[in-house]
Amino acid sequence: MPLRTQVTGALAAGLLVAAATPAAFAADSDAADAAARPGDVVSSAPTAFHPLPGQWTNTRAWHITYRSTTAKGGPNVVSGTVIVPNDGRTGPRPLVTYAVGTVGMGDSCAPSAGFPYGTTIEATLINQIVQRGWAVAVTDYEGLGTPGDHTYTVGRAEGTAVLDAARAAQRLGIPGVSAESPVGIMGYSQGGQASSWAAELHKSYAPELKVKGTATGGVPADLMAVARSNNGGVGSGLIFMAAAGQEAAFPELKLDTYLNPAGKALVDYFKSHCVAVDSTVGSFKKITDLTVKNPLEQADWQSRLNASHLGTVAPDAPVYLYHGTVDELIPYGVGEGLRDDWCGRGASVSWHSLPLLGHIGGVTVGALPAADWLADQFAGRPSADNC
Repeated sequence: MPLRTQVTGALAAGLLVAAATPAAFAADSDAADAAARPGDVVSSAPTAFHPLPGQWTNTRAWHITYRSTTAKGGPNVVSGTVIVPNDGRTGPRPLVTYAVGTVGMGDSCAPSAGFPYGTTIEATLINQIVQRGWAVAVTDYEGLGTPGDHTYTVGRAEGTAVLDAARAAQRLGIPGVSAESPVGIMGYSQGGQASSWAAELHKSYAPELKVKGTATGGVPADLMAVARSNNGGVGSGLIFMAAAGQEAAFPELKLDTYLNPAGKALVDYFKSHCVAVDSTVGSFKKITDLTVKNPLEQADWQSRLNASHLGTVAPDAPVYLYHGTVDELIPYGVGEGLRDDWCGRGASVSWHSLPLLGHIGGVTVGALPAADWLADQFAGRPSADNC
């Protein structure tokens, strides 16, 4: 789900994505290599991190491609960025694996494409984390900046990409970033889904990571409920972006067979554009306006969407969960439901309701307290569980 903040020049910067993606990727992208492990670095190249155009930061950064795992359990390669304060520190420092909110489905929208030019949405929030002296790994997610379509809203694929970004950062050989680094997971909106999935998958998928906590907000924990809420509303385009993302992971869903010509044109448009435009073009459309048959009424679609449902596994590290009470894109009740599910399964949850805040207000107001909470976890202070 989106952070609908529009960053001037983002589309122009996206045209330079090829410069941000090392040519080495093409020569070494065989994710089927039997000796490879999820989190292994395929390629790395120095890049730059600018929160805003022309804004300097005292950091070092690398664009990476790394091995991960698809929603079906197969191997893939994902791109991302690792950012480290250039402060001379050599001992283990905290590492945050950061999941961004919706940026779009075109490769030019990938966070790594915009970092060198100061046009990546959420870069200012990421900079606040870096300024604490923490290293940050930012995944581009599957199919965003690498071959194939972006598996937008496919929870398992997002969660593995987030965890493997942390592994890749630890394997780059950066002083102070190693297997001994305490790890935090952070994200909001689509990033809230991805970070929450990473929290649920940690114990089974990447137990060696020393995860101290997950700060996650505006979480689309129930995709069916989110789709019902957005049908015909300001966020209606997200339904079709999500449908395209699900089909990218599960081609057998055959999305095209459900779309009318207008629906096919809209989905094709989404696949090559970014959220600043998509959120306008896709607004106030009903599913029935763009389909010959509603895929959400079909058992196979329902099964795949429900497979991304969060709350079925208790995260094994504490969670800071927050949600705006008047969120216009992801209903507040969805956030409450995730809290109840995790609490019911025995998770340690610090729940924070954000009165009178919508979706964008939730991230802008909630980001600092969430990072403060992560700092407490890195410092070994107990989390305030208010289940």
